[in-house]
Amino acid sequence: MLRYDVTAEMYDERYAQEQQRKYKKALENVYVAGKKVLDVGCGSGLFFKDVAAQAGLVIGVDVSLKLLNKAKEQGNAFSNVAVLQADVDHLPFRDGLFSAVFAFTVFQNVPKPAVTLNELKRVAKKGDKIVVTGLKKAFPVTSFIDLLDSSGLKVLAFVDEEAINCYIAVLAV
Repeated sequence: MLRYDVTAEMYDERYAQEQQRKYKKALENVYVAGKKVLDVGCGSGLFFKDVAAQAGLVIGVDVSLKLLNKAKEQGNAFSNVAVLQADVDHLPFRDGLFSAVFAFTVFQNVPKPAVTLNELKRVAKKGDKIVVTGLKKAFPVTSFIDLLDSSGLKVLAFVDEEAINCYIAVLAV
């Protein structure tokens, strides 16, 4: 949280292009029109402009209050976007609430990625999708795949492109 609070002012400038590449790839595999979307680790809200126009509702959560303030500014451009501060391992939502759950650039920042993935699975609606990324310098590909396999979720798509510094996995709940 502290690291992201410190970098909040320069976050978009530093990470926007890389994040946009991830968003584009993820959305090639996930249909969000009319759905309830959860953006876990939403940061400054960069993803909102990619999904809010199509989604029924977009909720962004992050642990960093400074990034959430920026996300709120981004979200104000849309009537269907809300943000709140929350711990990814203890999300304040009922089971199966979201039709699409996205967690970009989250797993390398949590103590137990398997616990986090189980929490994402809990709030995702059965039959829908979760998208997660794993930073390549934090996860050898085999470790990331082992994490996905141990979750009990089915891997629908796995992206490992040189131009993107993360693996992107689309999972079926």
